Amino acid sequence: MFGFELTEEQRELKSLAHKFSEQEIIPRAREYDEKEIFPRDICEKAFAAGLINFGVPKDLGGPGLSILDTCLIAEELNYGCAGITNAIAANDLATLPLLVAGNPDQQRTYLGGLMQKLSFCAFAITEPGAGSDVASMSTTYRRDGDHFVLNGMKHFISNGSMSDWIVTFATSDRRLKHKGISCFVFPASTPGVTRRRMHGKLGQRAADTAEIFYEDARIPAAALVGREGEGFKYAMATFDRSRPEIGAIAIGISQRALDECLKYSKQRNAFGQPIANFQAIQFMMADMAIDIEAMRLLTYKAAWLVDRGESPNVTSSYAKAFSADACMKIATDAVQIFGGYGYMKEYPVEKLMRDAKLLQIYEGTSQIQRVVIARNLLKD
Repeated sequence: MFGFELTEEQRELKSLAHKFSEQEIIPRAREYDEKEIFPRDICEKAFAAGLINFGVPKDLGGPGLSILDTCLIAEELNYGCAGITNAIAANDLATLPLLVAGNPDQQRTYLGGLMQKLSFCAFAITEPGAGSDVASMSTTYRRDGDHFVLNGMKHFISNGSMSDWIVTFATSDRRLKHKGISCFVFPASTPGVTRRRMHGKLGQRAADTAEIFYEDARIPAAALVGREGEGFKYAMATFDRSRPEIGAIAIGISQRALDECLKYSKQRNAFGQPIANFQAIQFMMADMAIDIEAMRLLTYKAAWLVDRGESPNVTSSYAKAFSADACMKIATDAVQIFGGYGYMKEYPVEKLMRDAKLLQIYEGTSQIQRVVIARNLLKD
């Protein structure tokens, strides 16, 4: 059976998220972006509305939503502001390794804890010298009796300075590359762990992006997620599941850009008529609509494959690469349609363009997605 119709529950989720975006996010987006305000107050409202921690299973008190359901919500929240939504959605990235490989105690403690009160968690893998090249990470761990000792640093970590607990990755021996990497989960208050928020980002400025330092941080053996030496596998499984959500972010930003252009082009007059009457403007907006529809189809397919239990590695890369690149073009064209006003903070499209750029960088750059795709094409 083949179909594209959303269920009644999915339509209700989208409607709830869109209403939340219009009422709680859009009115505050500009101020929070300019002042780099972490949106804890909006996250509190999202927690009360059930619009956070989407993947926490029902038996742990969570909504137990599918990746596709999560994408449907994410596109509506990102319609309002990608930076504010990053603060809401970053928990989902950190929960994925525990859903992939966490034991029941870890899931009860950390995932169940997210449902008791508003709290934050962080997925810490990126380093100054190991972004897309995860296997080259330099954060190390060693066994010391019934503990592990961590040393190193992570940076560009979403919710890093606000997190109550951290999922992090470290290597026992850099020479082992991906085979030496293990995954750990522990409270952010662990002695030896320090965090610092990074300021001065181009876009998504309301989001907390941080550096995390480990200096002889001792964590119990029970902090190990899954098996020792299999952390790289868990990280890649996480990205397979999270990359469709990057597509959803792109959909939200792009749809907002198109809607703003449609509204503006009917109001702005040139040569005695609305600029919406000019074929050059019409074609730009038509191309936006084409790309948005295409990114929806790719993103939904990738999410659907995850939910079916299949390994969607290359499809997730299709969705992530296409959606990120198309979103950047759409946001740039939106600024062009607005002309000089598009370059001013008074209008929303300059922020959409700044927010869009990050989609081509985090969770594997657009170039890395093409590496994944090319390897898949050539593997036989």
